Amino acid sequence: MNVTKRHSLRIATVGALSAACVALAGTAMAASAPAASTPAVQQAAAVTAGITAKPSATSVGAWQLFRVTGTTTGLKAGSKVTLQQKQNGKWVTLPASAPIAHNGSYSLGVKLGLKGKNELRIVSGSTASAVFSVTVR
Repeated sequence: MNVTKRHSLRIATVGALSAACVALAGTAMAASAPAASTPAVQQAAAVTAGITAKPSATSVGAWQLFRVTGTTTGLKAGSKVTLQQKQNGKWVTLPASAPIAHNGSYSLGVKLGLKGKNELRIVSGSTASAVFSVTVR
């Protein structure tokens, strides 16, 4: 077999390009592996959703308007927060909801008619605030 100068040059070029591709692929894979464990990624994964809730009054008359305000973390702006009331040991969703603002806050107008101590909370999806109480006279 007769190998010409031109043929040798082609073989050398293909070999060099192949080696460069393998080296780049190895570098890219090595660079991408630690990126998954960087502190920024771990910190983003560690952010959990949360809701705070504070009523404007702890005692109100029946069907008297009061507000529940608070802030959220880890929840999307524009999604809804909803009021729940504990009735007979179960959480019941009431027809009171409000959107989450861009800064994570919300404000919700509420009227309750069930007299006595009402245990309430604010929920969004599977995230719930701490339970708070409002007494209806």
